[in-house]
Amino acid sequence: MSTLTVSQLAALLNKLDIIYQAYQHPPLATCQDADKLALERAGTRLKNLFLRDNYGRQHILLVTTANKQIDLKALSKQQGLSRLGFASDSRLQQYLGIKPGCVSALAVANDPEQHVQLWLDEALSDAVLWQCHPFENDKTWVLSLADLTRFWQHTGHQPVWLTVPERVMTV
Repeated sequence: MSTLTVSQLAALLNKLDIIYQAYQHPPLATCQDADKLALERAGTRLKNLFLRDNYGRQHILLVTTANKQIDLKALSKQQGLSRLGFASDSRLQQYLGIKPGCVSALAVANDPEQHVQLWLDEALSDAVLWQCHPFENDKTWVLSLADLTRFWQHTGHQPVWLTVPERVMTV
């Protein structure tokens, strides 16, 4: 699979007339890393998870709110899939062409065969601006949901909006 570079992604967005705000910062592998730096950026902070079913036949990019604790067991049951779990680093490279810590809604650009399903948390439906890593976690690009929707149409990824179950924390 040939993967796009950051500059090729920027050119694609330009070709699609998609405008974004760009931020440069230290590498952020997790939402907690961003919390520690207390970065000021426009848009909604997101958590991006690359998942697979128990058999490794289905791959999902799940985008949700940054602080949500997801109940993967309940999500598996809700979607009728066999035990969702985190996909390996090698699957991440194989299907989205990126390294761990660099996952975002823009990564589907590297999935021309649409092997990866795009699931979006309904909790994000009112979020106008979304923060996304452009294949590298030392950059954040902020795009409007309308522009992201146009981008996903271009890549052939039809997002599935769903209610993402949250893990109940016991004390």
